[in-house]
Amino acid sequence: MDRRTYVKTGAGVIAGGLFAGCTGGGSGGEATETSSGDSGSSTTESSDTEATTTESAVPSKVVIGSDIPYRPFEYETTSGELTGFDVDIAAAVFEDQLGIDYEFKPTSFDSIIPSLNNNNFRIIMSAMTINDQRAQEVDFSDPYFTAYQTVIVREGGSISSKADLQGQPIGVQKGTTGANAAEQLKEEFDGDLDLKKYDQISGAFQALINGQVNAIINDNTVNAEFANERDDVVFLEGEGAAAESGQEAPPYLTLTVENYGIAFRQDDDEFRERVNEALATIKDNGTYDEIYSEYFSG
Repeated sequence: MDRRTYVKTGAGVIAGGLFAGCTGGGSGGEATETSSGDSGSSTTESSDTEATTTESAVPSKVVIGSDIPYRPFEYETTSGELTGFDVDIAAAVFEDQLGIDYEFKPTSFDSIIPSLNNNNFRIIMSAMTINDQRAQEVDFSDPYFTAYQTVIVREGGSISSKADLQGQPIGVQKGTTGANAAEQLKEEFDGDLDLKKYDQISGAFQALINGQVNAIINDNTVNAEFANERDDVVFLEGEGAAAESGQEAPPYLTLTVENYGIAFRQDDDEFRERVNEALATIKDNGTYDEIYSEYFSG
């Protein structure tokens, strides 16, 4: 099977109508901001704008915390332009539907929720999985994407099944649900798993290439983006959480089934409702499918 079909199969549930229902490193961790709205938008938010965002249901400009780079959701091109699935969804929701400017602010993923609650930005769009632990600190939009935690390994290596992971060095990104899935796997192996945690997913990928880890646990779409570029990296196959939950399982091992959402500070209800309406609109009018196809349909 062509590897790029992994991406389409693994993420395609949302395109079928998940809107009806109701987790990589950022520019070295620097607190600089990256503009991604109209070309006329300022790259530095003023204190007046920041004060307004805490009071206005729908601000004139929304600052978005995001962990960059995390291909294909948010990353910079060789020319320095910010792009990705989340970036295009933000443009469709905020610029096209709500008529407001938007700006992405690079933030390390393991500190992104505290940064949100410290008013460093208005929302989080960063391939963030909705889960109960995070929902104690933030409120989520309706789901806008379905993903799986998966395992990639070097092709031709000694790992060909989930059981072969026991005792192996495994790379994960700090603060992600991939790291949580690895911790759960470690418990399943009675502690016999050597977890290597990296600030950025790119660090974990490099460690796999260099032989410092023998596998990586991470979101299927991001793993696929990396595997698509190389001939020596493949998905670990096997049945898993997707099949167990009765979903149409992709052709590789799935450790979890997860939904992504936009995170808001608690009690930012009116803005969240407006964003949910905009998400529903871009799903209904075909914009979501167009963006999805650009990044995930091989």
